[in-house]
Amino acid sequence: MSEISFNDYKLSQEIIRALNGLGYEKPTEVQSKVIPTALEKKDLTVKSRTGSGKTAAFGIPVCELVEWEENKPQALILTPTRELAVQVNEDITNIGRFKRIKATSLYGKESFAKQTAQLRQKTHVIVGTPGRVMDHIDRGTLDVEQIRYLVIDEADEMLNMGFIEQVEKIIKTLPAERVTLLFSATLPKDVEKLCHSIMRNPVDIEIESKVGVTNELIDHSVIEVKEGDKPKLLLNLLVVENPDSCIIFGRTQEQVDKVYRQLDTLGLRCGKIHGGMEQDDRFKIMNEYRKGLFRYLIATDVAARGIDIDNITHVINYDLPQDAESYVHRTGRTGRAGKAGKAISLSTPGEGKFLSNIEGYVGFELPRRKMPSKDEVELRQPAFEKKLSVQPTIRKEKNERLNKGIMKLYFNGGKNKKLRAVDFVGTLARIDGVTAEDIGIITIQDSVTFIEILNGKGPHVLEVMKNTTVKGKQLKVQEAKGN
Repeated sequence: MSEISFNDYKLSQEIIRALNGLGYEKPTEVQSKVIPTALEKKDLTVKSRTGSGKTAAFGIPVCELVEWEENKPQALILTPTRELAVQVNEDITNIGRFKRIKATSLYGKESFAKQTAQLRQKTHVIVGTPGRVMDHIDRGTLDVEQIRYLVIDEADEMLNMGFIEQVEKIIKTLPAERVTLLFSATLPKDVEKLCHSIMRNPVDIEIESKVGVTNELIDHSVIEVKEGDKPKLLLNLLVVENPDSCIIFGRTQEQVDKVYRQLDTLGLRCGKIHGGMEQDDRFKIMNEYRKGLFRYLIATDVAARGIDIDNITHVINYDLPQDAESYVHRTGRTGRAGKAGKAISLSTPGEGKFLSNIEGYVGFELPRRKMPSKDEVELRQPAFEKKLSVQPTIRKEKNERLNKGIMKLYFNGGKNKKLRAVDFVGTLARIDGVTAEDIGIITIQDSVTFIEILNGKGPHVLEVMKNTTVKGKQLKVQEAKGN
């Protein structure tokens, strides 16, 4: 029996081409079960562990089903955190690149006016956190009358963060005739209740792990330690394990700051992320960590959800999480994309209850591990110091191959000059050697327009458009920088 490929799902060539460019070789288990059913426009509840490829499982059918010609949003994807909203938005943009799918992310602590301006443009997919999405609906800046596809991502986290009421409020504003897809690593009773109230005869899909709710590729262990001995133990672990890429989880912002200062003072390249930081700083740190500019990220649970980085080799719980679900999501940052990972937890004498809850939830006893001996640390110290002295290898963005041959052009005219996407498409497609397939995402703002030119034809289009009018108007055109 031959292996299933994305070609078996009767996807459009534009989507297949993007998947090839992103290096998607064959569907994961959750993708193979979700995509064909979602393409049939059936409601779905999907229970699948983190790192199983859920985003593409809903992103591919959403991009396939939305119609480019429709100007109003047709799909709404709700996520619990800003970081996840931005990441899902990027994934949707990448998958829908050659179909010219325009996705817009909405989340708190970003300019409302800026988001409103984006919503005035042609937008196919909205990705957002519940609070900010509801704000836009209440203010009339987000038109939901054409929403045909609703995705609720990380539904169990929505419940934990108190978003369920907001989610239900949003759903009441949406058209009744729609497809609803709900994804969750766990399905608590409240989430099941939500499913029954908002869905029509949903197909239930559960992807089982061989070791329960965790990933079988993760090597779990726990070390018992006094609170005051944690700093020394952490450093010894880093020396002995010598991870290529590691997230160290602290329970509070203060703890994260403390561990960050410890490692930074010792000269270890590291970054930190927690809810007390400015949003732009959080995005910057995550992007740098994703690229591999530093090996150690110290974080609160804000980084435990949906951060999709394939190369994380170790997760260290400097503090045990207070709920078992968080343990699964923290440790799920490693062991992704078919690669093995390690999850090491530090447990203090007073945390026996937390540890028991975690073990009951994951379905097995976490193996106890001894602290590294002095001899082990001395033996591994040279290799640790050697790795510290080596400049990290910068990882390529997963869309780098996809973006090859794409040039974004800037035109100094937009809605104020009554210009529409069809005006630009019509003009560009008349250029010798250029077809509609060479035109990517078009973003028309009030006074400017940005257009992606595909297939390496950007320089040719740029030269021709310097002397070509759009709807009778001669526009200034140049390569867009940093937008």
